[in-house]
Amino acid sequence: MSDNSANTPRPRLLVQVRDCLRYRHYSLRTEKAYIYWIKYFIRFSGLRHPQEMGRQELVCFLTHLAVERDVSASTQNQALSALLFLYKTVLEVDLPWLEGFERPKRPAHLPTVLGVAEVERLLAQMQGTTALVARLLYGTGMRVLEALRLRVKDVDFERGLVVVRDGKGNKDRVTMLPRCLEAPLKAHLLAVQAQFQADLATGRAGVALPHALARKYPAAERQWGWQYVFPAAGFSVDPLSGAVRRHHLDPKQLQRAIRKAAQAVALVKPVSPHTLRHSFATHLLQSGGDIRTVQELLGHKDVSTTQIYTHVLDRGGVGAVSPLDRLPQHG
Repeated sequence: MSDNSANTPRPRLLVQVRDCLRYRHYSLRTEKAYIYWIKYFIRFSGLRHPQEMGRQELVCFLTHLAVERDVSASTQNQALSALLFLYKTVLEVDLPWLEGFERPKRPAHLPTVLGVAEVERLLAQMQGTTALVARLLYGTGMRVLEALRLRVKDVDFERGLVVVRDGKGNKDRVTMLPRCLEAPLKAHLLAVQAQFQADLATGRAGVALPHALARKYPAAERQWGWQYVFPAAGFSVDPLSGAVRRHHLDPKQLQRAIRKAAQAVALVKPVSPHTLRHSFATHLLQSGGDIRTVQELLGHKDVSTTQIYTHVLDRGGVGAVSPLDRLPQHG
């Protein structure tokens, strides 16, 4: 039997990139971002194959991003990560200079944090499912996608906790479930379960499962515990499998609802769903919470990341009094 493997054409470059990303379980968002930057790099370099290019072309491309497009350091780093993945993992090209390439430094910015009264006004303005998600973000410190990807089985009402699966860095962790959210969450899940049962009756029930669980447990996609706590209102096509099913709530819906509520209560600070996570951490520290506990709840790898919230708590040099306030005519 002859070996025809040598005559089999290799897939196109971007197909190879996609296959390598999916084999390593990168998220769909990362896949889209990496493919975007690799395509951009190839177009910018005159449609030359990356194997024909080297340090000069890469430096020129990153300089273009910084100088002509004026992108942020984080965007530059994302583009560099995409090219590192292309050369090292996909093309398997040994380029020592690329490993040691200096990454752009991200400037340190203090996060936007709402006051307790501002959070109260914001949440009071919201209604429906997006209001429940927003309260959960502020009450648990979860990231937006962590909350939207939450499965029914990972909400533990008895112990008052939420299990966050595959958080940043593909790590699991546990965070608190606010007692005040137990009743509204249970009522919400009753409605979601009724919708799920209706989908089962029409043969359209099913949910995307992480990694290879769909092959290992083929019936799990139709089990109640694996369903999303916050499913989408309608069906959509899964871009990875092509299956038609309910995805989770679109993050854009939450973003729009929070932005609209912030405008309605005249908040002058820029507010996004992530602002609620920042506010959770700051208010927890403000009420006497231990920084190591906050680090664990947020899922930070290093406590130095959590320490930025201690800077938010500082009031003008750790509470020092301004000289102007000491003048009699102003005091």
